[in-house]
Amino acid sequence: MKIDILSLFPDMFSGPMGESIIGKAKENDLLDINVTDFRKFTTDKHNHVDDYPFGGGAGMLLQAQPIFDALAYTQNQAKEQNIPKGKIILMDPAGKKFDQKAAENLSKEEHLTFICGHYEGYDERIKSLITDEYSLGDFVLTGGELPAMVMIDSTVRLLPEVLGNQESAPGDSFSTGLLEYPQYTRPAEFRGMKVPEVLTSGNHQKIALWKQKEALRKTYLRRPDLIDHNKLTATQKKLLADVRIEEEK
Repeated sequence: MKIDILSLFPDMFSGPMGESIIGKAKENDLLDINVTDFRKFTTDKHNHVDDYPFGGGAGMLLQAQPIFDALAYTQNQAKEQNIPKGKIILMDPAGKKFDQKAAENLSKEEHLTFICGHYEGYDERIKSLITDEYSLGDFVLTGGELPAMVMIDSTVRLLPEVLGNQESAPGDSFSTGLLEYPQYTRPAEFRGMKVPEVLTSGNHQKIALWKQKEALRKTYLRRPDLIDHNKLTATQKKLLADVRIEEEK
C-alpha cells in the first residue's frame, strides 16, 4: 500500500510512522509512506497557507491553492509508479465517524491520501478533491495529523502479512461486532489470581464457547449498544441469556 500525507508538520510523522507494526511493514516493503509539506507549494513570497474567511469570522482558513497543487504533485508521482488515485481522505469534525469497518474498507485500497488541516478549517473548495471525510469523534484537535496517524495505524495492521499472526486482526474488538474476550498468559496463577480452568483444559469446543460467552459478557456490561446492532446467532443468544441471568444475581 502507498500512503501519501499532506501536512504542514511532516516531522510529526517521523516517529509514530516508523515504529512497531508500521515500521516493520515499511521494512518488508508492504507499505510506502510519503509525507508532503504543502507549505512548499505556496505561490506568495511569504509562504502563507492561510487567510481570513470571506464574510468575517474568527480564525484563519487554509487556502485551496497549496493543497490543490500539493495533491496534484503526489498524484502525478503515484501515476508514474502505475499506482491508482485511490481514496483521498479529509479529517473533518463533520465527517462520518471512523470505525473498524471503515478501517477494513480502507485496507483494501492500494493508495490512500490523507489531508491534514490546521487553523479554523478549510476553504470549502478543497472538498471537491476528496472522496471521504472522517472524524474520530465529537471532540476537537489542533490539527489533522493525530487523526491521520490513528487511521493509518488502524488500517495498516489489517493488510495481509503485516501482523505476524493472521488470526489476530479478525479476533480484535469491533471486528466481530463485539468487544474481545479476556485473555491470559503464563503463569496460570499470579498473586492468588487464577486463569479460568477452561482455558487450560485442552477442550477446544468448551474454550470456543467460553470465548464467545465472555466476549458477550464484556460487551453487555461495557458497550450494550453494540449488542443492539449485532445479529447474534442462536448460540450467542443462548449464551447472552445466561450472561444476563448471571449478572443479575
